[in-house]
Amino acid sequence: MAGRKDQDKEWREQFDAGEKRNVGFVTQSSEEVEPLYTRKDLDGFDYARDLGNPGEPPFTRGIHPTMYRGRLWTMRQFAGFGTAEDTNQRYKFLLGRGQTGLSVAFDFPTLMGYDSDHPRSEGEVGKCGVAISSTDDMATLFDGIPMEQISTSMTINGPAAMLFAFYVAAAERQGADIAELRGTIQNDMLKEYMAQHAWIYPVEPALKIIVDVFEWAAKHTPQWNTISISGYHIREAGATAVQELAFTLANGFSYVEHALARGLDIESFAPRLSFFWDVHNDFFEEIAKMRAARRIWFRHLREKYGAKSDRACMMRFHCQTAGVSLTAQQPMNNVVRVAYQALAAVLAGAQSLHTNSLDETLALPTEEAVQVALRTQQILAYETGVANVIDPLGGSYFVESLTNRMEEDAERLFAEIEKVGGVVQGIERGWFQRQIAQSSLRFQHEVEQKRRIIVGVNEFTEGSENEHDLEILKVTDAADTSQRRQLAALRARRDASRAERALDALRSAAAAEANVVGPMLDAARADCTLFEIRHALEQVYGAYREPVFF
Repeated sequence: MAGRKDQDKEWREQFDAGEKRNVGFVTQSSEEVEPLYTRKDLDGFDYARDLGNPGEPPFTRGIHPTMYRGRLWTMRQFAGFGTAEDTNQRYKFLLGRGQTGLSVAFDFPTLMGYDSDHPRSEGEVGKCGVAISSTDDMATLFDGIPMEQISTSMTINGPAAMLFAFYVAAAERQGADIAELRGTIQNDMLKEYMAQHAWIYPVEPALKIIVDVFEWAAKHTPQWNTISISGYHIREAGATAVQELAFTLANGFSYVEHALARGLDIESFAPRLSFFWDVHNDFFEEIAKMRAARRIWFRHLREKYGAKSDRACMMRFHCQTAGVSLTAQQPMNNVVRVAYQALAAVLAGAQSLHTNSLDETLALPTEEAVQVALRTQQILAYETGVANVIDPLGGSYFVESLTNRMEEDAERLFAEIEKVGGVVQGIERGWFQRQIAQSSLRFQHEVEQKRRIIVGVNEFTEGSENEHDLEILKVTDAADTSQRRQLAALRARRDASRAERALDALRSAAAAEANVVGPMLDAARADCTLFEIRHALEQVYGAYREPVFF
């Protein structure tokens, strides 16, 4: 042992005497990184308590015993533009090239609960995603795609329960057994108030609807993930990796607490909670973040909330490479960024993955760009060998030390959240919003001062970074015209009295504080439109107005 200490001392003296690059050696979260990690950095480390085997508590190494040797992650490219017909063609293109799951990107009016012909939708229909205003649109979106056989993720929050109702109603039209439906509805409103701002109702009614979905789906669609608790949008708004970790998990705990307060059995709803993480550029920090997330979630669900089964305590998650890290300057560099980020997600044990396309800072991706993004995953899965070994970085002095530090930092932030009164109070006081804004501002200053190098943006520029010769996807106003025509036809042919009765029943359920998902599904079956359903609930719940924080 003495010889080892002498060796360490001698190495340190040599290191200190050597030249060092004049940069700050820190993570993306501004945490200092030591030049070398050794077993001394893991004093007190316990294999069973802190690491464990894959598929066993605390799930640091992954939630399945076989991980990718049993089944590869789901390759789920986020896609949507124009009308349901347009996007249906893109889905068939992707499925034909080996994609194994679908992920729906909705346009802005849909995200906000507006029909395509609503005055506030003008100029936005189909521009940043697909326009879905009715069960008819959802049925068209999946025309020729067996909904019973494909796993579908839907990135929607404010009107999440409504889009879920359209999805279930469309599946029924296909003749599917809804108990066999597999997929995820994002349905995460707390992060909307913190970071993304696509809300409709005040916080408490929004949380009530989320728990309604937990309750209804546990009985009727038991394979459906009822929420995707999302760190992605928190990170994209400017949060650090540690803030993304802590704020997202705090949101998750809040959802659990609201469901328990309703009287739901944690064993019935917790297994269908899923997570969604951003994968940014700091390779090892991102891996440590997701390993720490699984461990923290397990410990809190087991020790604080009393979940008994391992299934209720394990964290399943989807990853998406960091859209905010992509650059309009030298856009081909984005292919490299995405590949490294995808590798980090796989080494961290993701259950599904979306890889961004190189042109997404310029427009929605073209077929060629999205194919390159999908091929990135396929090369990773079939050519690199990284799927052969489970958690190959497990036991690394650096990775384990960083995982421990991420957990400790998250616990400190949990304590701060408690001091401000919890998640809901923190949102209403603007505490989360200010934390994220301050981190975003700090990062921007570091880029402007060249303390952080962004290749092609503030270094290694060539004088023409804002020029590109990429063919980009252009969505015309044809979607607007088509949607208006189809909505007019829908309203003309539907049974108007049936639709109105369904909306009345929905309002009555909301006023009585009953579960609104069943009445919402009846409204979807009766061809009520998205805004009609939104407005019926708004008449009872009111609308959210953000306080002024800055």
